[in-house]
Amino acid sequence: MSAFRPRIAAAAVFSLVLVSFVSAQPAASPAPAGGHRNFAVAVYVPVMAVRRLADPGILASEWERISSQVNVDKVYLESERNRVVADDALLERLKAFFAARGVRVAGGITFSDGEESGQFRSFCYTDPADRAFVKSAAEQVARHFDEVILDDFFFVTTKRDSDIAAKGSRTWTQFRLDLMDDAARQLIVGAMKAVNPRVRVTIKYPNWYEHFQGLGFDLDAGPRIFDGIYTGTETRDPTSTDQYLQQYESYQIVRYFEAIAPGRNGGGWVDTFNLRYADRYAEQLWDTVFAKAREMTLFSWGGLLEPASPGRREAWQSRDTSFNYERMLSYRPAGAAAAAAPPATMARVAGYALDQVDAVLGSLGRPIGIESYRPPHATGEDFLHNYIGMIGIPIDLRPSFPEDAPVVLLTEDAKADPELVEHIKRQLRAGKSVVATSGLVRALQGHGIEDIVELEFSGRRILADGYSMGAGAGERSLLSNESTGARPVLFPEVGFLTNDAWALVSAMSDGVGYPLLLIDRYGRSGRFYVWTIPDNFHHLYQLPPPVVGALKDVLMQGFPVRLDGPSQVALFAYDNGTFVVESFLPVPVSVKVSTLGPSRTLRDLVSGEMVPGDLEIGARAGRERRVAFELRIPPHSYRAFAAKP
Repeated sequence: MSAFRPRIAAAAVFSLVLVSFVSAQPAASPAPAGGHRNFAVAVYVPVMAVRRLADPGILASEWERISSQVNVDKVYLESERNRVVADDALLERLKAFFAARGVRVAGGITFSDGEESGQFRSFCYTDPADRAFVKSAAEQVARHFDEVILDDFFFVTTKRDSDIAAKGSRTWTQFRLDLMDDAARQLIVGAMKAVNPRVRVTIKYPNWYEHFQGLGFDLDAGPRIFDGIYTGTETRDPTSTDQYLQQYESYQIVRYFEAIAPGRNGGGWVDTFNLRYADRYAEQLWDTVFAKAREMTLFSWGGLLEPASPGRREAWQSRDTSFNYERMLSYRPAGAAAAAAPPATMARVAGYALDQVDAVLGSLGRPIGIESYRPPHATGEDFLHNYIGMIGIPIDLRPSFPEDAPVVLLTEDAKADPELVEHIKRQLRAGKSVVATSGLVRALQGHGIEDIVELEFSGRRILADGYSMGAGAGERSLLSNESTGARPVLFPEVGFLTNDAWALVSAMSDGVGYPLLLIDRYGRSGRFYVWTIPDNFHHLYQLPPPVVGALKDVLMQGFPVRLDGPSQVALFAYDNGTFVVESFLPVPVSVKVSTLGPSRTLRDLVSGEMVPGDLEIGARAGRERRVAFELRIPPHSYRAFAAKP
């Protein structure tokens, strides 16, 4: 959400590796109008900045400072925010200014009503006066622009007397969905098209998708009401912000929204807030376009004018990293005027990061991952998919059950589908696999899951101090314990019937094992797995690599590329045999990348270095024979590779 927050510095680390299995690279996508080949860059100008730009001198000066540091294809000129409305004549003058410089111009509007004690306040959509204001503001922006985007405040928080009366016996969630769908149709889209039939109206959804429906954001009906949707990919700092969003979400949410509105997800949106180090801004931009966002919106005009600062990146400042701060300071975008570069601002951080990643994006195909299912109005194990992505398991999140997938990952979110158990049964009877989290299986108790497996959730917790694995009766292999550096992790206790189900991986607690990964068989060859999730999702990062590897043996069977290494290293995979490995750690890391293809060598597409691979031998049962490549990645670095015969 593009809230105006005090900017604090940023902390985590980034490295990424791009690899292609094919020697002949696919043709690049058609280039946008501006300086990038694979995406367009837009800048959002909030209404207070719009009003400041009424001064021609300020307008010319600030545009020069921004455009000399980042290539800009488009601007969104905001007409209203917090009841502050831009002057009609000013909007037209600014439109002419940018159009004369070859920059596309669209409108923006934000239906927020200020803040109360630091908390966002919405309009009251049961108040006739507020409804009239919203409709009038919508009509105004449509008179000036054929394209309008709503910043992500088109939700409702009020519980006034008029809301209580209108709600009746409905839940707050259902009432707010109905209320905001009506407001979208009547006050926004209908009102805009009545004054400008050509206008295309796009709604930008924020980053907190797990809770949308409770505030009236409708991921089911909304994309059909609006002409397009847009994606808030701001993950900011994962430990110092309210939502604790994990870095992987900047990628994953784009893919999920693209699945919700295929071909109509206009792009991603990142701001400059809550950064403890400069690399965190670059990471959000990179991850957004790695997800194949068509447009990258930079919020906001004023944020791009803030002085660039390295922040707290001392641990890797002296290393030659992908986000090289010293090189960034002297960066100039292609086509920039020859005059001396202005002092570096956040615009230059964006320009440097985006130019850098644009050079490799043309090689990437369509993103792929382990298919998972989240109905649009679901809650449960909130944002867990992003934590799973952060342990190197790529996620392809879908709004409908992925019946064609050989392996489906289901978290507690999926319980929102009343037909879920039947979906699972059909998947298993077809000889496929389903991996369900402990949270989902617990939620399905008494709702038919007992037809597949009988488990008991006692409510007790166990503190794991080690891990073991085994495929059947007999001695189990120790994966780790306290002596190997395993850290204590709290898990829910899952009880099962011996010989009906088997614990493939166990969490050990003071000499006693409890199932971490459980298998039961259903139908002729269907396999139903239960993955016990720690109480604190962040503790997934504390699972030793052999334990995560055992999970990947199940989830990533047959997947074309696999990553093994420390947690907080993510894998982005594509359907043309390319992939990206991204590390968010503040230290150099060693990872193993393994492929199913015949290629035995990787060529570094930047340095030309050839990296030899080895055919894995002696793989344990259930593990595929792959070609493995050992890679060392410096902090905040990416390396591009092509697999060679």
